[in-house]
Amino acid sequence: MIHPGEDAAYERHVSRNTCDYHYLKVGLAFEETRPGFRLNAAHFKQLIVSALKDLHGEIGAALPVDVLRFEGETLTSILRVKSNGLVKLWSALTLLGSYQNQKCAFRVTQVSPFLLALSGNSRELVLN
Repeated sequence: MIHPGEDAAYERHVSRNTCDYHYLKVGLAFEETRPGFRLNAAHFKQLIVSALKDLHGEIGAALPVDVLRFEGETLTSILRVKSNGLVKLWSALTLLGSYQNQKCAFRVTQVSPFLLALSGNSRELVLN
């Protein structure tokens, strides 16, 4: 009970995200592709590292990013990054504009701290 003249105690509790990693589902789109152009997982990873280096320098390029899955036909991938590096990675991918003198853009379609959340997309759900 608070007596008249006493100040009420106020405590602020902030719950921060406790997940170690975030997962991103990304796609790479080219304005136009050259005949016979192929991109493998190693080149895809190198493109991500160079995007980080261009925006955030050598320190940004050292950000550990894992390519968990890469589909060469659709140029889509699932990436894993430490949660404290999510903003750096996302901004670097967003601002990338070209690869080997071809205009391109990354599209981040899903982000989650849970890998299982990327297994489905309700926007692509087809009901019969």
